[in-house]
Amino acid sequence: MTTVYLNGAFVPKERATISVEDRGFIFGDGIYEVVRVIDGRIFEWGAHAARLARGLAGIRIAFEPAAIDMLKVVCERLVNENDLAEGEAIVYMQVSRGAAPRTHHFPPVGTAPTVYAVASRFVVPRADRESGVKAITFPDFRWLRCDLKTVNLLGAVLARQAATEAGAYEAILLRDGVVTEGAATNAFVVVDGDIRTHPLGNLILPGVSRQVVVDLMHENGIALVEKPVSQAELLRASEIFLCGTTTDVTAVVALDGAPVGSGAPGPVTKRLQPLLEARLYAAVGAAR
Repeated sequence: MTTVYLNGAFVPKERATISVEDRGFIFGDGIYEVVRVIDGRIFEWGAHAARLARGLAGIRIAFEPAAIDMLKVVCERLVNENDLAEGEAIVYMQVSRGAAPRTHHFPPVGTAPTVYAVASRFVVPRADRESGVKAITFPDFRWLRCDLKTVNLLGAVLARQAATEAGAYEAILLRDGVVTEGAATNAFVVVDGDIRTHPLGNLILPGVSRQVVVDLMHENGIALVEKPVSQAELLRASEIFLCGTTTDVTAVVALDGAPVGSGAPGPVTKRLQPLLEARLYAAVGAAR
């Protein structure tokens, strides 16, 4: 039996229900986070908490800092109650604007947010890390606040479905002729000898793993250029890699059916993978 958290209570998943008038259900009016947990300890909680707070403020859901601090306790309890304290797990948490009669404007002041969290086992896809994955390109027709991690993910859903139908892992999104990010990852491209990624702003998610990877590059003397990559540059890239909470650093070895570089993970990916693993596992005191 899986125990989840819903609005202040830890309950069996089968008994966790929300109102049909919940604005997360009706409008996608909410913010979410996914955290990685290794041997019972959360990786980069502070960065996730800060992004959650920024997202909630960005869509104007009132949520006290103490409530965000409490979510860390919620995550840790879910991990323990679901026997996930050893090995790896992920916790998904979501805050919507709450339940109220359907109107496009905000509900009355005092409407309580709906808060939900669930923990599950995570198995690291080692084969993907070692051999790389396939990707496709796909139009980025999402809204213009991609920096907010909202639960309204239809653009990403359609992109990932197109990737799945093409036998690929990820869709690399293109807006106005340039790469923004993956449907559920941040993307880096090696072109003309430079390692590049889209700069932070409203068009991409400020990924927690992205920031860790950027920090690792700076710490280890790996030059990075935060500059958009054009579609033409993407198609002649010598290396492409993705990063994310459950993706770590993973090479794209084929794009739209054509090999990327040699068709195998490239030297930048291979250098960053052990650096990230060292940070990921050392930070939580786990040996791997």
